[in-house]
Amino acid sequence: MSMLTPPGMGGKYRVTGAAYPRMRRPRRRRRLVLAALGAVCALALLGYGTLQLIHVFRGDPEGRPKAAGAKDCATQQPGVKGRPAVASPAPAVALPQPGQITVNVYNATPRSGLAKSVGEELKKRGFAVGQVGNAPADFDKKVSGTGILLGSPKTDKAVYSVLGTQLAGVTQQTDARETPDVDLILGDAFTELSAKADADKALAVLAHPQPAPAASC
Repeated sequence: MSMLTPPGMGGKYRVTGAAYPRMRRPRRRRRLVLAALGAVCALALLGYGTLQLIHVFRGDPEGRPKAAGAKDCATQQPGVKGRPAVASPAPAVALPQPGQITVNVYNATPRSGLAKSVGEELKKRGFAVGQVGNAPADFDKKVSGTGILLGSPKTDKAVYSVLGTQLAGVTQQTDARETPDVDLILGDAFTELSAKADADKALAVLAHPQPAPAASC
């Protein structure tokens, strides 16, 4: 027995000058660990790439998370996928027809025949014209503006709006009358009625107001 052989060990464990036992690391286990780490890294990169692609196709190229309750502008319109929301058209406004409005035309200026000519033109445009003549003493030669629309406190505001399309710059006042007619008192600044085409356009805008613009994203 060699002097290098521990007591009690013999046979194949005997150490001789030419042979001795070799202690090797478990290489197979290390390979398995490295392979598992590589697979985890690959899956993480694949998942991140997939998430970025999802954000790009949804219209968020930077991949920023949306706040709670936020809506995507491309999907705000119900029932239409991928199309931005648009403003709904405003409902039509019920206005009195010119024939339903009785207007008395009074001249508060020094120009003669003004009330008659204006009354005739309003009649051509479909209004019901009542009394025509000089303005009452409270207004005669005292109206410096275009004119005054004078009616009852109960007169529908739409009546003033319709009459206002026929001449610009008129003001509104009320008196103690209880009848539905309205006085048009012509003042010094009055020159002529608005052109009929312009008045018709103004009436169309009143009847069909433009919708409010859609909120931008």
